Amino acid sequence: MPAAAMAAMLLPQIVVAAGIPVVTVSGAPDGGQQYSLTLQILILMTAVTLLPSIVLMMTAFTRIIIVLAILRQALGAGQAPPNQVLIGLALFLTLFVMGPVADRINTGALQPYMAGTMDAAAALEQGAQPLKQFMLDQTRESDIATFVRISRGQGFEKPEDVPMRILVPAFATSELKTAFQIGFMVFIPFVIIDLVVASVLMSMGMMMLSPVLISMPFKIMLFVLVDGWSLIMGTLAGSFYT
Repeated sequence: MPAAAMAAMLLPQIVVAAGIPVVTVSGAPDGGQQYSLTLQILILMTAVTLLPSIVLMMTAFTRIIIVLAILRQALGAGQAPPNQVLIGLALFLTLFVMGPVADRINTGALQPYMAGTMDAAAALEQGAQPLKQFMLDQTRESDIATFVRISRGQGFEKPEDVPMRILVPAFATSELKTAFQIGFMVFIPFVIIDLVVASVLMSMGMMMLSPVLISMPFKIMLFVLVDGWSLIMGTLAGSFYT
């Protein structure tokens, strides 16, 4: 995925900036040298393998890509835009939406850790707080209650007390519901155009002509005239800050 490739390219820079030795050289009993990777590098490599899952399930990516996929289906334009374009749009819009969260993580956890004023455990805990708050703001209480009930928990006094093992699936469930709600509103105008075209063709006795073939140019024209891409992208970005 693009996120994994980007992380793989940034990993060496992160390692150098953090001052982590990539290879440890130690003396061997026979007078030679032994080379081994440090434990920190192994942890970083493991984190990179989990990065696609984090991007999918703990950010705005899920909602955005689902709405864009529904929009493409509503337009009826086949594979236009192609999957690569949709994923690219979703990825960079996700980076835009998650920008304030990333800034807080960088200021409150990453920079103190690199400066040596905060250890790894404290930096991880501090860095998780902005992401957790973002997820809490987008998650419905009913979804959290569902997973608390499934886990046989007793509930929590404050939203901040919800652990990640419950918050992540509840957040993903809420994002799916919100994405399909937005997708439903996007789909309705195009369905109306299809119905009107189908009714006109039937009244003219042209029942053998596919209504989709006739309605698609009208749907594309309508979408362009109302500046649809700007509306969709703006609505998606704004839906995270309501």
